[in-house]
Amino acid sequence: MVERITATDAAIDLIEKLRKQHGPLMFHQSGGCCDGSQPMCFPEGEFKTGASDICLGTIAGCPFYMSRDQFEYWKHTQLTLDVINGRGSSFSLEIPLGVRFHIRSRVFTEEEIQQLAI
Repeated sequence: MVERITATDAAIDLIEKLRKQHGPLMFHQSGGCCDGSQPMCFPEGEFKTGASDICLGTIAGCPFYMSRDQFEYWKHTQLTLDVINGRGSSFSLEIPLGVRFHIRSRVFTEEEIQQLAI
């Protein structure tokens, strides 16, 4: 079955490191401008989700949410959570480590889109 959200080994390693320090985690991607468009990692429950958010799946046991408006732009793509060097200007837990989570995307194939519709 096709997944909407996946992760690189580097992202999973960073999640494990952050989990040891902060406990259970969650992700949210708002789709805002500037660094607001990068995925943000929080202690689970610290960011309040609501009806305007969609859970795309889990990464290493962490729920990954996206604002409904952003999802409308990216619903035809598979997202891959990755890590890049450089500090973002956000409240995400990884920022003090000099890295940040980053999303890569690819368009689903027609076959994958059919699987998502089931």
